[in-house]
Amino acid sequence: MAGEKGFIGSIDQGTTSTRFIIYDHDARAVASHQVEFTQFYPEAGWVEHDPMEILESVKVCIAKALDKATADGHNVDGGLKAIGLTDQRETTIVWSKSTGLPLHKAIVWMDARTSSICRRLEKELSGGRSHFVESCGLPISTYFSAMKLLWLMENVDAVKDAIKKGDAIFGTIDTWLIWNMTGGINGGLHVTDVTNASRTMLMNLKTLSWDEETIKTLGIPAEILPKIVSNSEVIGEICKGWPIPGIKIAGCLGDQHAAMLGQACKKGEAKSTYGTGAFILLNTGEVPIKSGHGLLTTLSYKLGPQAKTNYALEGSIAIAGAAVQWLRDSLGIIKSASEIEELAAMVESTGGVYFVPAFNGLFAPWWREDARGVCIGITRFTNKSHIARAVLESMCFQVKDVLDSMNKDAGEKGSLDNGQGEFLLRVDGGATANNLLMQIQADLMGTPVVRPVDIETTALGAAYAAGLAVGFWKEEDIFESGEKSKNSKVFRPTMEEETRKKKVESWCKAVERTFDLADLSI
Repeated sequence: MAGEKGFIGSIDQGTTSTRFIIYDHDARAVASHQVEFTQFYPEAGWVEHDPMEILESVKVCIAKALDKATADGHNVDGGLKAIGLTDQRETTIVWSKSTGLPLHKAIVWMDARTSSICRRLEKELSGGRSHFVESCGLPISTYFSAMKLLWLMENVDAVKDAIKKGDAIFGTIDTWLIWNMTGGINGGLHVTDVTNASRTMLMNLKTLSWDEETIKTLGIPAEILPKIVSNSEVIGEICKGWPIPGIKIAGCLGDQHAAMLGQACKKGEAKSTYGTGAFILLNTGEVPIKSGHGLLTTLSYKLGPQAKTNYALEGSIAIAGAAVQWLRDSLGIIKSASEIEELAAMVESTGGVYFVPAFNGLFAPWWREDARGVCIGITRFTNKSHIARAVLESMCFQVKDVLDSMNKDAGEKGSLDNGQGEFLLRVDGGATANNLLMQIQADLMGTPVVRPVDIETTALGAAYAAGLAVGFWKEEDIFESGEKSKNSKVFRPTMEEETRKKKVESWCKAVERTFDLADLSI
């Protein structure tokens, strides 16, 4: 890669942990530190984070990663050019601009408490569930920030009072972090980026600004909303009191969009990130494509204030790696997430068991908030290995459902041709280290799966955005990725077509069994 030497830092603020990674000019990670933080489950279907704990986790990660880099002989103190930031999307915070304190815990993207608000709006609005799709590309759903913000405005007295006094400000995690890192109550910058804004339901996809009609319809005061910026530009400098004061914040993207950039996905290329959930995005180029098959229209990225916008089709799966955590933490079937591969490999099939992790409903392409988890096909023969394998298969079936919808929506545009007419799915995220999971994914799709050497592409994407903004890298350095793909691992399908077809039919039956279960009582 051409250009001046030095380092770029990347904050990767995920659903369960925060990381800070330092990259050199060859986009190699030279040091990193990760901290897990607390998940709060105050009621069934509710998920919260403590914004102050997240803030502290970022400080700790930056300081520890800098210490590690210095100990390894890297002159990061003098050579850090900028940092990028990527975050869990949709998670919603309202805080006081005078005290800097949150007025409620953060409501996490997978939280389902807003289902009654969603149902109410669907009945009240002329367009029903799709009322805002034309402007924002998203259906009315518990998933998106606007619904969470409405819940806070309707149910939390501190939020109501602060809005009346003009003291409340709203943001997703990126906004909260940037505001605090650039000064907080002493002139902190209240901004978000186009990708995070695109997940609120409040941004117009074409104008990339807050949609006045939507805000008016929902009764959200415009003054509490942050300014929208591109994914790659100098936003501001880190203030005193942080480990790296004076360093520029120059890149910001929601996690899935950062992974698109980290995977260097151009028009017609798709990636699937396997984390707490799973998220499949297809870059559709400079034109937003409206889905007729349950997908979301969203942004890929906008690499500079004057840069052209790349759009995407997205399929979001609420529960992927979280199902493995459930096996570990709630059932005690495994002691660590990495054990699931060995346990599932002890059997050659699930023995007819199908598991659908609709813990808080189903996202794309089903969009059923009334769905709840099921495990069917259990017999006396079933053991924990069958259950473990069914959990892995559930992740892969859900990804296949989304990709099938993408192919219907985008047609040939969805094909990534490797010169031999093959569709290739690029994968990333921690769970992709599981070779069995990747093989199952290839088998159930019937097409190859490509795993890069560096599977943590989300943090890399944020680093790329920051590096582009300060001239550390050029776009051709990122998108001409022939060298990087040479060392990728390719998983090719080995399953017979007839077997695949039967398994998909059984999976669809299992999914149908999850519907209309939300009101089950003891």
